[in-house]
Formats: sequence, C-alpha cells, structure tokens
Amino acid sequence: QVQLVESGGGLVQPGGSLRLSCAASTIAFNAYAMNWYRQAPGKQRELIARITTDGSANYADSVKGRYAISRDNAKNTVYLQMNSLKPEDTAVYYCNTWDRRGYYWGQGTQVTVSS
Repeated sequence: QVQLVESGGGLVQPGGSLRLSCAASTIAFNAYAMNWYRQAPGKQRELIARITTDGSANYADSVKGRYAISRDNAKNTVYLQMNSLKPEDTAVYYCNTWDRRGYYWGQGTQVTVSS
C-alpha cells in the first residue's frame, strides 16, 4: 500500500506562487505515475496535472502554462509549482496514484488565493 502526504498549501494573493509537495511511502516510487487533483467547494474533484514514470507531463487547460509538475525519484516526492495564481484556483489539492491493488490519495492541502 502507498501512503501519500501533501504539504505546501496556504494563503496567497492573486498573482502569487506556491509549491506543493507530495511524499510517497514506497520504495518503488519511480514505477508510479503521479497525479495532482483539486476540489473546489461545491465542485467535483478534477485532474489538473499528471507526470508519467519517464517524466512526461500533461495538464488541464485551466492550469496549462501556469502550473508545472515534477518529480524527484530519489526523494519519493512529486511537486506542483503553481504560478500566477487566481482566486478560482482556490481548492483542496490532492496527490494520487494507483497500482493493481487500488487507488491511493493523500489527505489534501488547502490552497486559498485571496487578497
């Protein structure tokens, strides 16, 4: 089983930046594709960024050009660099992965973009 722990959320002004981290408790981290999701109040959870085992990244249109996902396999950690933040980016952000045993989620970290 894989445990995921997110960190790095907080309150930031519009136009600001934050970097989220997600630490995974698996020695096979490099074998896992990793995702970042977010869920805003009253909305469904949405996939916003994905990074494959070889480092290829994909983004939702809503964050493309502003967010960057990366991974450090030596630290078993995936990152989400968020720039040019907008009030509509306010949400709980979750990291996620899966294997043949199931899907794994972290507890989430709150990001609030407000002046």
